[in-house]
Amino acid sequence: MISSHHKSIFERGAWYVVVQGILIGLILFGPQGFPLITSEPLTAILQSCGIAIGLLACLIMVIAVINLGKNLTPLPCPKDDAVLIQTGLYRYVRHPIYFGVLLAALAWLLVFPGLFVLVYALGLFFLFDIKARREEVWLVDRFPAYRDYQATVKKLIPGIY
Repeated sequence: MISSHHKSIFERGAWYVVVQGILIGLILFGPQGFPLITSEPLTAILQSCGIAIGLLACLIMVIAVINLGKNLTPLPCPKDDAVLIQTGLYRYVRHPIYFGVLLAALAWLLVFPGLFVLVYALGLFFLFDIKARREEVWLVDRFPAYRDYQATVKKLIPGIY
């Protein structure tokens, strides 16, 4: 096993972070596209739900970052001194920060229900799925117990996927 110290930033998965940043930027600031919902009462309800989900997403991300502690890195390759975390939110989903970001994207879609926002959010989901798959190859290599964890805890959406 080669330590992550001896790998370049791109060998450790920096391009995933670049694409992730672009997609999040598009969700927040890109063109929204054709409105998916035009009914005013429904728009108001969805916006209220979006705000509530957005607050929940922020809380999930903060708790997940705290749970991860010194292991936190934006890159999918774990740090050399990383330890396996399976407690806190990590009991319910293997990638709770990604889950929180996806929830935030859903919240944004509910507040700004545009076709392009939906496409960007779906793109982010697929990127996180691919990024998590790559990350988990490194985690299994580093922590053999990760295989059992994969078998019992869902990857991106608690209890579902």
